[in-house]
Amino acid sequence: MNPRIEQAVAELCHGPLCESAIDRHIAPLFSRVLSSNRIYLANHSLGRPLDSMANDLAEATAFWYDRLGDAWDAWLEEREAFRSRIATLIGAPRVDCVIPKTSAGQGLRTVLNSLPGNPRVVTTRGEFDSIDVILKQYAALGRIELHWIDPDPSGNFCVEALIESVGRGADLVVVSQVMFMSGQIMDGLDRLADACHRLGARLLVDSYHAIGVIPVDAAPMQCDFMIGGSYKYLRGGPGACFLYISPSALDSDLRPLDTGWFANSDEFAYQRPDLPVFKPGGDAFLEATPPILTWYQARSGQQFTLAMGIERLRAYSLRQLGLLREHLANSGVNSVIGGDARHGAFLAIRLAGAIKLPPLLHQKGIICDARGEWLRLCPDCLTRDEEMRRAASVLSDLLHGKS
Repeated sequence: MNPRIEQAVAELCHGPLCESAIDRHIAPLFSRVLSSNRIYLANHSLGRPLDSMANDLAEATAFWYDRLGDAWDAWLEEREAFRSRIATLIGAPRVDCVIPKTSAGQGLRTVLNSLPGNPRVVTTRGEFDSIDVILKQYAALGRIELHWIDPDPSGNFCVEALIESVGRGADLVVVSQVMFMSGQIMDGLDRLADACHRLGARLLVDSYHAIGVIPVDAAPMQCDFMIGGSYKYLRGGPGACFLYISPSALDSDLRPLDTGWFANSDEFAYQRPDLPVFKPGGDAFLEATPPILTWYQARSGQQFTLAMGIERLRAYSLRQLGLLREHLANSGVNSVIGGDARHGAFLAIRLAGAIKLPPLLHQKGIICDARGEWLRLCPDCLTRDEEMRRAASVLSDLLHGKS
């Protein structure tokens, strides 16, 4: 654990978080990113990094400068530390169930490429763009047979529709734990997993918008695969992603196609049998020479989340989202979704032309984004009440033609 993070969190003492305590003890950990006067409400997109992230990267490069080829000893230790922290965050029963990836999409491709034949894949129209594109391309090239589940008129999805589709035949179901456009939490994933396993299918859960937001526990969820990363709520930037493979899936007939020399039983022995001999378990899914800097880049954000605790962060997030909803309502902005137990860490407002609003808000010093017809607003624990009040007022003025 980073001593500075550990000390700052200890000084918060126990009990619910509050703005004054965060300003006093936590904000100093983020002095570099907080030096700007921007109001940052895009934490659901790119999380704000800790100051120590730069020091962690410097540590990785110092090994390179000082040790050259011998740096791999330290680098591989950090890979295992990265895997261990992710395993804790998602409730993985074994560290080797976590395979580092550079993107969630790479994890999806690893799963698709390990399935035999021409698998039947069921998914929703609400999956993130890279997942959507990969599935469509595999289908276009005849690599999978793809079946879609549409949202209801309110834009929500339900597990029952997925279960019904599995009953008509499926090999793999791909679904998000939290939908990236609306923030809807998909209830009943354990029931979906039961149906999948009863009917001979496997379940892949995209937990990118859940990890660091709500408690994630892969074992009771019973998913066969999980993908996610550190870009958003774990404050780890791009490239620090993972694929989780359950112990039962690893013990099945699943075999890696996306693999490489780091999966060899002894990667530095340079033995070259005609039939590769892989490490056991999830290590067989390691690939070629990895981008080691991402593990260091993600370190401080993962440590911070683990030190703070998901339940504590979630409670404060819901309080902030409730305040932001109240400020929006007081400013005449209604039809806001989120800020309750059924949604993730951001508010979503369904608007025609939502995509045009973020550039206009950016001109006013407010950073947010839109996906499709949904405008997304996400405070984090660093966001102050006055910032949310100001953002609500500016958005109201834009929507009502006052600026």
